[in-house]
Amino acid sequence: MKLVPLFALPVAAAALGAWLVVGRSATDGDAGAASVGPVDIAAGEALYGDYCASCHGANIEGQEDWRSPGTDGRLPAPPHDDTGHTWHHPDSVLFAYTKLGGKAALEAQGISFDSGMPGFGDQLSDQQIRDILGYIRSTWPDRIQDVQRQRTQDDTRAKEGDT
Repeated sequence: MKLVPLFALPVAAAALGAWLVVGRSATDGDAGAASVGPVDIAAGEALYGDYCASCHGANIEGQEDWRSPGTDGRLPAPPHDDTGHTWHHPDSVLFAYTKLGGKAALEAQGISFDSGMPGFGDQLSDQQIRDILGYIRSTWPDRIQDVQRQRTQDDTRAKEGDT
């Protein structure tokens, strides 16, 4: 009987949700760079191909069975298209998760979760991370972009209220 798959998705969702609710820590300084300045979509697409496609798919489709943990207990890479959950998160979360890696980004918030997402902060500049996220965002339908943009604005306002 496979109990891990039954619990892994809710645990992952709870961990990410808790990070959104709890999180206003040291990662915010880095995550504050998430929405700064324009992005280069073409550069982001090329960088995505070099750094992200091997796990998230050349067409941002993610890995098969991305909602069920693999034999290592980790969830496979999710899709970044509108069938995934990337667009459910504000830019600051996406930026920190990409720069620090999933495990480190969540640990900075006091959440223990063994994410398979590595950090790219030592390989990519903040601008390159923004370009990749801009490319991913550009593939979403307008409605999804609007929802994600509103979540980013709400997150920004909430952080400004904390200062």
